[in-house]
Amino acid sequence: MTASVKMAGCLLYGERTVIKIIIHLILVAMLASAAMAQDVSVRPDHPDEYTVVEGDTLWDISGRFLEQPWQWPAIWRANPQVENPHLIYPGDVISLVYIDGMPRLLVNGDKRTVKMSPGIRILDREPIQPIEWDAIKNFIVNARVLLPGDFSDLPYVVANESDRINSTVNDLTYVRGIDGRIGEEFAIVRKRHIYYDDNGVMARAIHHKYGIHLRENLEYPDSIWNATLEWRKINPPILGVEFWDIAVARLVKQGDPAILEVQSGRTEVKQGDYVLEIDDYVHDPQLIPHALSPMPDGMEVIALTLARYGAGHYQIVTINSGSNQGVEVGHVFSAFRPGKTIRDNVKYPKGSWADAKTWNGDKVTLPEQYSAHILVFRVFDEVSYAMIMNGDRPVRERDILKRPDETL
Repeated sequence: MTASVKMAGCLLYGERTVIKIIIHLILVAMLASAAMAQDVSVRPDHPDEYTVVEGDTLWDISGRFLEQPWQWPAIWRANPQVENPHLIYPGDVISLVYIDGMPRLLVNGDKRTVKMSPGIRILDREPIQPIEWDAIKNFIVNARVLLPGDFSDLPYVVANESDRINSTVNDLTYVRGIDGRIGEEFAIVRKRHIYYDDNGVMARAIHHKYGIHLRENLEYPDSIWNATLEWRKINPPILGVEFWDIAVARLVKQGDPAILEVQSGRTEVKQGDYVLEIDDYVHDPQLIPHALSPMPDGMEVIALTLARYGAGHYQIVTINSGSNQGVEVGHVFSAFRPGKTIRDNVKYPKGSWADAKTWNGDKVTLPEQYSAHILVFRVFDEVSYAMIMNGDRPVRERDILKRPDETL
């Protein structure tokens, strides 16, 4: 390589480095200005100091100082000059001070601003998490939502050894349609929810053939008539199917069917379960709350987990928007319960002459009511999982989603 080529390469490398630095500075400035512009409301009853205890989360600590805990990034993003802010551990003392008129969180009296986002650090103590990890880990590790075309020809369990109904750890199971290497491990998964288009509105259901029966309006409508429902389309369009990993199995013999040995599992393997590659999704521990802008129309909660009539703190919900609608991990939304439509019995008392002159009793729709903040932690193409963080009332299916700064 000639000297001129080396020099050109060095110049090119230097130019790229300078460009990267400039872009980084621009992004930092944008984050700082956005944080400065954000209206961060400090709680009037905030403590002067708070000692972090095991089990605290960044959201919890922020809620002691801020009226809106999701705004914690604004506390540190406004100080981009802080190069290596340290982490928060049990035993640390957090205090809120004002610097140049802006609220800042300090730890242990240090003059450096706390960057409220945990990372990797080898110490005797573990840093606190942004949110309660135990509440979401099953949805991070075991759940996935696939588009219809992604699982049209999935391998499936055709039978278990010795005609067993269930197979567990160290048992053999027989799978058709699998293509793999001897010793390769696969995830055995089970279909659960179907997300489908119900006349232009996303709905969630469980197909009756899965052996799980819910109330009729939650069973996927594959017939044209149901005595308790109106006429329905045959097989409404599917927008996504939720699968749950139930076991890990190792291929021990190729063929049709192939033989797999169950290595570990959350539940027993059954005939009809499917086989997928091990999910390589890696969760980003630095979960930074922020708002989606602009907000798409029609966003709402479409499913509750382990709840029927309402879900509360740390429970999981599914929303009808995903990456295709611009949703990201860390997005925060306010869930609002739709306002009820009632009769105006004051102006038109029931049975009165005034009421008789109206067709509908002059019905009025009451304002929507704020339910809670929800935080997105896993995103798929058309749906996302979110955790309920804080609020005034339980979150229900069909709650409307708005910007997180809206609570009225």
